[in-house]
Amino acid sequence: KEKGYKECRATADWLLSNTQVRPTVGIVCGSGMGGLADMLKDPQVIKYSDIPNFPQSTVHGHAGRLVFGTLKGKPCVCMQGRFHLYEGYPVQKTTLPMRIFKLMGVETMILTNAAGGLNQDYKVGDIMIIKDHINMPGFAGINPLKGPNDERFGARFPCMSDAYDRELRQLAHEVASELGYSDFLREGVYVVLGGPSFETIAECRMLHTLGADAVGMSTVHEVIVARHAGMRCFAMSLISNRSVMDYDSQEKANHEEVLETGRLRAEQLQKLVSNMVARLERNNNSY
Repeated sequence: KEKGYKECRATADWLLSNTQVRPTVGIVCGSGMGGLADMLKDPQVIKYSDIPNFPQSTVHGHAGRLVFGTLKGKPCVCMQGRFHLYEGYPVQKTTLPMRIFKLMGVETMILTNAAGGLNQDYKVGDIMIIKDHINMPGFAGINPLKGPNDERFGARFPCMSDAYDRELRQLAHEVASELGYSDFLREGVYVVLGGPSFETIAECRMLHTLGADAVGMSTVHEVIVARHAGMRCFAMSLISNRSVMDYDSQEKANHEEVLETGRLRAEQLQKLVSNMVARLERNNNSY
């Protein structure tokens, strides 16, 4: 436990001494969405491999670097490349950046991901605001908060019913309608699986029956750790493929399709995020 806090503190201090930026907003870029970081003014880039105690990203479409800078005048840190359970990391390691960000002064986390659409009304290219999640690995005891709790980060039993900040979701809807994005903006429930194999047809049907609108392999664990540490969270999924629900279908899910959708919608997603961040500015991240 002590080692965990010391490591996070040391890494946070190392980062603070290597950048002039004092970020209050953290952004996590999903598959094919690293372009979010390119919007930062006066960017300062630090490779994960240079950061003490930091894991490495091994997935195509995830760059593996932290970018510090300002977005619409607001100091931000951006993760280009995140860590997933399927890369073989223990779940505590995949969420380590959240605690480091917290110790650096980050108050609001904005997370993006690419996900499969389970809701039959969703189309490829839709953006789904996450209003709630289903943590499948959690049912099996895989939770980033497992083990001794460190009170310096947060409480033993954190509440998750308000994990996805209502005001930030409201703000996203307002910004989207001003930008003319309302027709492809959705709001729904995200279910996380361990991966890396894509879901079977039977699994997709089951998940949809359980009330999930989109399925993916990330985000939830980061949100759990960020909420534990008292950061506000906003998350959205880019629907990059429709999950296959019937046995007669010839469709197959693949990662290339995921990255391609990212390229097509990336600009709109970036605009949505940057305009949201601009609005946070008024009084210390509260909106």
